[in-house]
Amino acid sequence: MGRRVWLTVLVGLLLAAAPVQGEEGLAARAGAMFKPIPDQPPALEGNPATAEKMELGHQLYFDPRLSSSQLISCNTCHNVGLAGIDLQETSVGHGWQKGPRNAPTVFNSVFNVAQFWDGRAKDLAEQAKGPVQAAVEMNNTPERVIATLKSIPRYVELFAKAFPQEPDPVTFDNMARAVEVFEATLLTPHAPFDRFLRGDGAALDAEEQAGLQLFIDKGCVACHSGVNVGGTGYFPFGVVAEPTAEVRPPEDLGRFKVTNTAADRYVFKSPSLRNIALTPPYFHSGVVWGLHEAVAIMGSAQLGATLNQTEAERITRFLTTLTGEQPQIQHPVLPPITPKTPRPQLNLPAGG
Repeated sequence: MGRRVWLTVLVGLLLAAAPVQGEEGLAARAGAMFKPIPDQPPALEGNPATAEKMELGHQLYFDPRLSSSQLISCNTCHNVGLAGIDLQETSVGHGWQKGPRNAPTVFNSVFNVAQFWDGRAKDLAEQAKGPVQAAVEMNNTPERVIATLKSIPRYVELFAKAFPQEPDPVTFDNMARAVEVFEATLLTPHAPFDRFLRGDGAALDAEEQAGLQLFIDKGCVACHSGVNVGGTGYFPFGVVAEPTAEVRPPEDLGRFKVTNTAADRYVFKSPSLRNIALTPPYFHSGVVWGLHEAVAIMGSAQLGATLNQTEAERITRFLTTLTGEQPQIQHPVLPPITPKTPRPQLNLPAGG
């Protein structure tokens, strides 16, 4: 494990060791480690949000014509009606191929330190480009995406409005920037835990508060803190004990494939626990469907603690308080194709 990871874990454990004195003490402790989901998205670095970008990004997010088959959209794997996931162990992409990892929720993802389980995308705009080009996902090319978008007059108009200072606004990068602006608005504020952080002691009942205290005392907070209750850094999966090969497939080396650093073997970005009760299955392998079981696995693998039934149930109860108000997103009416629009390609990629 790298020095930075150890320092992060150590700070979390030191915070967890502070004494608790009643409900007010627990709220104060929690307030030092977590922050509520805001009602508005944060400013995006290098990509200021506008109403025009929002409209364009909204349409592109739902448009399956960004894929070569014209069957798969961003919403396919990150369904806004399903808490931003697809309820699959690993997502099914082009030609019914199964991807290597579980699709994390897009909700509140703007608060993550980076995107993807291994953090290979620095932000949502960079992330938006990846699935479009991945052979196992949307199996398209930037050139074909631009040809498709330019063949549809309404999209040409929307890009010109969203990026008015550019002589040729219909670009692959601008597609991603527009999607980023839309995705950044997919927030789930006002969870019971958020209300508790804002001073409403009655927002969590006694069992849920007991679960929060265990979450802190047992050290879960070392990897799951901040606005997203996670998503803040990279940590080895199996700090104390290796999970089973089913839960942590040995061939998936995690962040090592990004950094080629030995210390990053089986290191992954800690997932956000926001809305976790709505987003099974769990872990990058997607093989665990029960939240109670996931809590028990994390206790043994990450903390070296065998949680008893009551402890696991209380932590699970606390985690249900992270479910916030789900965004109400209307599926847009997408602009029609023209005779110039490239036709769908249903063939499997090479080797498929």
